[in-house]
Amino acid sequence: MERVSSSPLTQGQRGRRIAGATAAALCLFVMLSGQAVRPDGRPTPSSYPVPRWITLKADEVHARKGPGLDHQILWTYQVAGLPVQVVAETFEWRKICDPEGSLVWVHRSTTSGRRTVLNRGDAAIEVRSARRDDAGIRARLSPHALVPITDCEEGWCEVRSGRVRGWVREASVFGTQASPLCEANRPAGPAPRRR
Repeated sequence: MERVSSSPLTQGQRGRRIAGATAAALCLFVMLSGQAVRPDGRPTPSSYPVPRWITLKADEVHARKGPGLDHQILWTYQVAGLPVQVVAETFEWRKICDPEGSLVWVHRSTTSGRRTVLNRGDAAIEVRSARRDDAGIRARLSPHALVPITDCEEGWCEVRSGRVRGWVREASVFGTQASPLCEANRPAGPAPRRR
């Protein structure tokens, strides 16, 4: 058996080790401080903020009771581009709140970071040429229609569909709210009935 002798570190070696350990700790702190956190302060598995808006990517997305293929399928979404809000997540699964207030789990591969908004109302929403109520009307967003958005600012969201580009009031569409729309620790299932 070979013996390794340990000799005391010189002052220069000790200084380099301390500097290296300090740099590593600082790097770890910077990486963790830039990471998105959940409402309770813990880092999110995806490094994206929760809550956040995403869309369903496919024409068929299974809504499950829990985060895994062994959990019951409650229903199947059949609307690609539907805006949903992530209220909780694991590495592979997203707990989402849909436009009706239902809460379910979907696999991350069935979602997209692309943003859309939905006209949930029964009346058309005017798409304006600028962020003003008196700006010219470029188009109307039909009831229950989806449209991609590029940005929201000062209470207005910029929408684009084909060659039409304009602004809609942020409060008039579903898919822009900053606060959680569903309680994350509520069990998965349809929205509770209102009394």
